[in-house]
Amino acid sequence: MEEAAQALRQALAAPGTPGPDAVTAPACFVLALWFVGDRYRMLLRLAPQDLGVDGVDGVLAPARETAASIIARGGGREPSMPAFPSGPLSRALEGHLLGLLECVNAGTWIDDGARTATAALIAMGVGGDRAVTCVRGLGRPMSLGGR
Repeated sequence: MEEAAQALRQALAAPGTPGPDAVTAPACFVLALWFVGDRYRMLLRLAPQDLGVDGVDGVLAPARETAASIIARGGGREPSMPAFPSGPLSRALEGHLLGLLECVNAGTWIDDGARTATAALIAMGVGGDRAVTCVRGLGRPMSLGGR
């Protein structure tokens, strides 16, 4: 689990996260996290049994704090959208990503991160066309550690 926590911290420190604008920032964030989550998804599934809820919460806290910061700066929000509190929205984003990782485990979701980033933007209130354009504009995401 320490290896997974370290990979998460490295992904959060990677250049380009957060992105330069309100829609690109959360897309870059999700893409960076997707590779860590995908690499350690089975561990994430089993972690609550070994670490307990508080232990998992502690491992995921840096990502949640980064997401809350991006959201507080307007990340993912269209100008016409009302602002939502960053804390609850970052928890919702976390649940969304963990749910999609669980779908990968079940064989119902296959992704290189692009579909997940698009879905996350849409869930955060970005229009579908803009979400697709943003993620496509980022190009095929590069995985961490040569994966």
